[in-house]
Amino acid sequence: MAATFPLDYSRARSGFLGAAEEAGARLRTFTLPGHRGPDGGELCVDTAYLGPPDPVELLVTVSGTHGIEGFAGSACQTGILLREGVARAAAGPTTGVLLVHALNPYGFAYLRRVNEDNVDVNRNFVDHDAPPHNNAYDAVHGTLVGAADDAELMAALTELRGKLGPERLQEAVTRGQYRHPDGLFYGGDAPAWSRQVFRTVVAEQITGAADIGYIDLHTGLGERGVGEPIFRGGPDADAHQRARRWYGDALTASEHGTSSSTPIVGNTATAVADGLGADGRLTAITLEFGTQPGPAVLLALCADTGLHRRSPPAEAVRSDRKRLIRDAFCPTDDARWCEQVLDRAREVFDQARVGLAAGERG
Repeated sequence: MAATFPLDYSRARSGFLGAAEEAGARLRTFTLPGHRGPDGGELCVDTAYLGPPDPVELLVTVSGTHGIEGFAGSACQTGILLREGVARAAAGPTTGVLLVHALNPYGFAYLRRVNEDNVDVNRNFVDHDAPPHNNAYDAVHGTLVGAADDAELMAALTELRGKLGPERLQEAVTRGQYRHPDGLFYGGDAPAWSRQVFRTVVAEQITGAADIGYIDLHTGLGERGVGEPIFRGGPDADAHQRARRWYGDALTASEHGTSSSTPIVGNTATAVADGLGADGRLTAITLEFGTQPGPAVLLALCADTGLHRRSPPAEAVRSDRKRLIRDAFCPTDDARWCEQVLDRAREVFDQARVGLAAGERG
């Protein structure tokens, strides 16, 4: 089962494009300017669409918003939606399926969660003229990036966790911050290239559909191997209850305190909501697959940030220290984890397909 998961970004992209062509999908490519992958290849966001020209219902999946998390997302899109024919089965006379592959191709290729400018793409969809500052992060930034070695970092993080408690520390770090370009979960000071690409995708390939089921594929939070559907919105009053009808009692919500994720700002679902037509409905989730306990994931993020502060990208990506972040976000050498991810994604994709087919419009 682990062999279904790509070994690197280049092979992930090649597999996705090949499967999309075999499925008869319509392809579109956006190439990141000014950057190449570790192998010298282009870095691209690719979209694949199956269905009618103007769908009424639209199922959208996104992989690689957080670069390195694209290993799991790409495997789900390529293996389940394309090679298993789930996307073709879901598409119909009024229903389309859109796959956005590797929204952050730089992070995917260089084994980073962030993009080419250390920006967290899933915190970048905000008004940068008035960003939602995170004062709690200011107090922990120096600890997260200032350690001289792993032992010092582990001790500092343990002290922080004891002082603030796990939940307060998680919220301070992960909510998103806009004052420290060299820090963690930095949302940027302007729209990132990936955000601009996604806005184009929304405007030209999503807007106009009446009912949108949106799934952003992620890893790193929650119980290992469990796929948690986290509610990410929809502007109509029934959006949360509709999502619960689709995904059942497994649905969680950060704002309700039921999720492994604390509340965040500036995520990709914001762009889809902003692009809805007057009568459009959005049912958006993050599908989050757990990997390691929170302290181990935070340690990996801090260590990787330090690695890239000290080393050029081509050197950092080949460092043995990349094992920490790979284990935290893409433990693809664990066949059981890979199997759990694919099985759960298959289930959730089917729930979204059934929910879209049900309509529910009065």
